[in-house]
Amino acid sequence: MRNLITALLASTALLPQVAFAADDAEAAASIAAGEAEIVVLGKGETKQVQEVSQRDIAVLLPGTSVIRAIEKLPSVNIQSADAFGNYEWSTRVTIRSFNQNQLGFNFDGIPLGDMTYGNHNGLHISRVVSPENVGSVRVTQGAGALGTQSSNNLGGTVETFSMDPLDRLAVQANATYGSDETMRGFVRVNMGSTDGPRGFVSYGYGSTDKYRGTGQQDQHMVNAKVVLPIGAATLDAWFSYSDRREQDYQDMSLDMLSRLGYDWDNTYPDYARAILYADIGNNRGETGAAISNAAAGTVYPGNVTTVDDAYFDASGLRKDTVAAIGFKSPIGDNVTVALRGYYHHNRGMGLWATPYVASPNGVPISIRTTEYEIDRGGVFGKLEWKTDKNALTVGGWYETNSFNQARRFYGLDSRTSPGRSFREYPTNPFFTQWEFDFDTQTLQYFVEDRIDLGPVKVNIGWKGFKVTNKATAVVAASFPQGKIDATDWFQPSVGVNLALGGNAEMFASFTQSTRAFASATTTGPFSTNQTGFNAIVNTLKPETSDTYEVGARYNSGAFNGVIGAYVVNFHDRLLSAASGPSIVGSPSVLQNVGAVRSIGFEAVGDLKLGSGFGLFASYSYTDATYRNDVFNLSGTLLAAIKGKTVVDSPKHMLRGELTYDQGALFGRIGVNYMSERFFTYTNDRSVPARTIVDASIGYRVTKDIEVQVNATNLFDTQYIGTINSGGTGNSGDRQTLLVGAPQQFFVTLKAGF
Repeated sequence: MRNLITALLASTALLPQVAFAADDAEAAASIAAGEAEIVVLGKGETKQVQEVSQRDIAVLLPGTSVIRAIEKLPSVNIQSADAFGNYEWSTRVTIRSFNQNQLGFNFDGIPLGDMTYGNHNGLHISRVVSPENVGSVRVTQGAGALGTQSSNNLGGTVETFSMDPLDRLAVQANATYGSDETMRGFVRVNMGSTDGPRGFVSYGYGSTDKYRGTGQQDQHMVNAKVVLPIGAATLDAWFSYSDRREQDYQDMSLDMLSRLGYDWDNTYPDYARAILYADIGNNRGETGAAISNAAAGTVYPGNVTTVDDAYFDASGLRKDTVAAIGFKSPIGDNVTVALRGYYHHNRGMGLWATPYVASPNGVPISIRTTEYEIDRGGVFGKLEWKTDKNALTVGGWYETNSFNQARRFYGLDSRTSPGRSFREYPTNPFFTQWEFDFDTQTLQYFVEDRIDLGPVKVNIGWKGFKVTNKATAVVAASFPQGKIDATDWFQPSVGVNLALGGNAEMFASFTQSTRAFASATTTGPFSTNQTGFNAIVNTLKPETSDTYEVGARYNSGAFNGVIGAYVVNFHDRLLSAASGPSIVGSPSVLQNVGAVRSIGFEAVGDLKLGSGFGLFASYSYTDATYRNDVFNLSGTLLAAIKGKTVVDSPKHMLRGELTYDQGALFGRIGVNYMSERFFTYTNDRSVPARTIVDASIGYRVTKDIEVQVNATNLFDTQYIGTINSGGTGNSGDRQTLLVGAPQQFFVTLKAGF
């Protein structure tokens, strides 16, 4: 059966089209007429911009993070160890060699921070909105829009927008089942009227077993949105709640992959084997803990050579509540005002069964946690004045963020039973190693003028911000406390678009950006020790970038395409060099590597072939290099990285899709190629190139019922999905790689009225 499905999908050209249901009737009608674009290639923009529509998101594996929808765009590098892109320990986004904490992420304008694991100033998009409720995703590869609520976007921005509620009663229900006992259900109820309030509420639940090792990853998600017309004005509100629990895969090294294989994982539920490894590690002196069972000896069984080869279990637990209310209204004929306030609360933990700290009762393992709690709120708005020739916009954003982060240890019951589940929040710690309160105050403004001179359009403006970070020790440790700020009130941007006639245009732009410091013990200036922080606090400069780009577009009914080139000069690039095993949590070594230069070329095209067939392709070339070696304060060379390629910056990325949609049948087959990736700063370790093929096929039984089959990693390619999951070292092998998901199949039934 599995081979039959593989052959069927491999021989069928498949199209990313919307899941047909009655509450998507308008979109479906435009699809049937061939009117709607799947990817909008930024016509009229002065920068490299693409927008992915709901149609493209709907054909992805149901429950997939919307981040996966932008993976096919040029210079966008998405990595994950799971097929959904939701597993946050593994999910990474890199654009034009800017890593994830140098990009800006918004949802309906609400800042999501840098969306990294253990996020100190936001949350991942997969925890704020179900993909079925997303209207579009807009990507700016270079420097983001001036009005984006972000203080860390040295590079591009990813802006996600929720769908609008319909003006009538409608119900959408989806059910998915697939490989590794994957189950997902989604239901959305929409109510509304043409001239009155309209809104929807949805609930989604997804669960999947780990594809290697044993464990489960699941999530509950509630979304609600209301839109209320008040004369010419509009009031809208958003609410979301997410409860996500995911048991982790084991981080691997190149050596571990060679010795233990790609199917290796943590020992769960084999508790006895984890106890044995911990005993042997203690006997060998690897953990620094006292000998716990001399009879265990000093030789590991099989190909295991170190206590870090496998832990008992690990997990990530996150609960998030997000609420927002917005108001938009015209003032007279030419002026529009928009204002939105938001609140986000997060409680989360990262759990690890550590052999480096024993439980008080003598069990040679304990649970080590990193605990997070975020309470942040803010308001942003803008005032826009339009005339025939220009649109002047002035706006601002203020946020206050209280973030508590702690490292605690919890005991296990006995040598024969752990007595705790890694899917539950533990209580009653026996030790708090450190705890810090972080207070971050952000004030940002922007001014932008869009000038229309006929065939020439000019965008000019600037933004500025002051971000103050303060760390206060609740339980002191080696990590520092203190205060630091980043202030840059003038970050200019200018762009030009020239219409050439005949559906062609050219564009060029320049943007200068600054990144604020992070408030956390796990990243940024507070992740070093007190001595190191004191040495740099008065001289450390925030990262800055200068982005230059130029390109050309062509848009017609049959073909849409863009080519572009860019140069990015980074200044005061800060890198954290990991020290010791990740599970130990030693302070990182913060390194200012000076300048980094990134030069690249991008091309993307969408061709309608007729008879329901379509072709999409994108290619990007990136040459990103460090321009300086790394020295310590005394002038000693730490890392010879001048001229080395920036980590996680593949030189070549190529994506292609062959699509089909005619009548009841639709489908898509996509190919994703990525060249070699380095995971050390000195480039002495790397993972090879890989090519992944995904596919889907669907059939509309009636106008209200649809069946869809998705295959991920169609040809069961063995590859490394994520690099640097356990930090980045200057050189040498490191336990910081995650294996990519194998071949998996999923079937979904969608119905609506």
